[in-house]
Amino acid sequence: MSRRRPAGVRRRQRPLRTRLALAASAAVALVTLGVCTAAFFVIRYEMFHQLDLNLTQSATRLIQEHRGEGPDVLAGECRFLSAPACAQIVPAAPADDPAAPYLLPVSAPVREVAAGERAPYFSNITLFGRPVRMLTTPLGRGRAVQVALRSDTVQRGVRQAAGLLASVGLTGVLVAAGLGYWVARTVLAPVTRLTATAERIAATRDPRHRIELPGPAGGRQDEVTRLAASFNTMLGELEQSVTAQRRLVADASHELRTPLTALRTNAELLARSERLTDAQRDRASGALGRQLREVTGLVNDLIELARDEEPRPLLEEVRPADLAEHAVTTARAHWPAVPFLLDTDPAARPVTRPGVPARLTRLLTNLLDNAAKFSPAGSPVEVGLAVRAAALELTVRDHGPGIAAQDIPYVFDRFYRAEAARALPGSGLGLAMARQIARAHGAELTAEAAPGGGALFRLVFPAEGAGPSAG
Repeated sequence: MSRRRPAGVRRRQRPLRTRLALAASAAVALVTLGVCTAAFFVIRYEMFHQLDLNLTQSATRLIQEHRGEGPDVLAGECRFLSAPACAQIVPAAPADDPAAPYLLPVSAPVREVAAGERAPYFSNITLFGRPVRMLTTPLGRGRAVQVALRSDTVQRGVRQAAGLLASVGLTGVLVAAGLGYWVARTVLAPVTRLTATAERIAATRDPRHRIELPGPAGGRQDEVTRLAASFNTMLGELEQSVTAQRRLVADASHELRTPLTALRTNAELLARSERLTDAQRDRASGALGRQLREVTGLVNDLIELARDEEPRPLLEEVRPADLAEHAVTTARAHWPAVPFLLDTDPAARPVTRPGVPARLTRLLTNLLDNAAKFSPAGSPVEVGLAVRAAALELTVRDHGPGIAAQDIPYVFDRFYRAEAARALPGSGLGLAMARQIARAHGAELTAEAAPGGGALFRLVFPAEGAGPSAG
């Protein structure tokens, strides 16, 4: 009694390597069998066709030799022409038959050929226990000639060819199976490594694993190898993203620990306000407000920094010159002790670029706040906007202590602070956020030491038509 498989249980599917090997083997096997079958029929046709040509030549020779003779059985026995053969002449009327018996069978179609009522034809008969091929063709004057040749040698040759071709076909199928398995194993080797790597990453949650690629890096690569290379590139991007996320979480938790501890301390202190004097209560309240603003600003910066790209519908044509004037005006109100000097090239005033005004304003504000924070009282912050080689360049320079050479590679890292900035307010996220906004708009933000002292930040927008890379 057979058991049915439950509806929810599906038959386990064969691995891709096995299916590909079977498909390749079946394709080659079908081609091999088809070629062998076609070769068999061609050989069989050619061998019998050659036998028929021999019969035709023998009949032609007999016709030329007995054109004027009457009905006759040639020597009354089989004669050897070009091969073991029998030949006889048959009249159309049975009354004209010779006295000797016919060696070859005479039927009504033979009489019809003799009478000219039927075309010549070939037939297969058995004579003296051997297979024979016979041709019946008209001789003229109401006669037909029959010529027969033994066909057992031809049939033996056909059987030998069939056996040989069957052996070749079977060997071809076995070779096709081996080649199919080898091809499947070779072609799917990168896919196998890719699968193993993906499973290992899923098990360990470690994106540092990579797929080993065959051959030199600059050599010719097929589609599967390019897939593996793309997967390695994706793993690299994933590793960078995971590393950056972990570093952001670690840095954010470290930066938030101090203000949160201070907030808790001041909150506990204000909870016992009846034990404090009015001056102590005011100082604690003021400290609590400052720390709340600091934490709020840090959280807002983290939220802004966590945005990877701008939604494309928010893009619009903006004029950087107007944004720079607005940002400088706002900075003058926020930093009254620091003079801000804006120098805009007339050629840069009408220039527009696709972008998000609020985000670009935040970028400029961060640069100006950073410059003002390091500028001594009375020292100006110089802002310049000009068009250079079809690109729009904005510079912000201060006259503070500048940037040490060892700090320049890390200026835009999250939460990084140089030795000179440890005692200054800020979260260490402003410049990181500025670079992220710049790259989202297809621009490049760099930092360098300014000639004569101070720091110089250079924001270069691409030429018109280059556009933002991420919306």
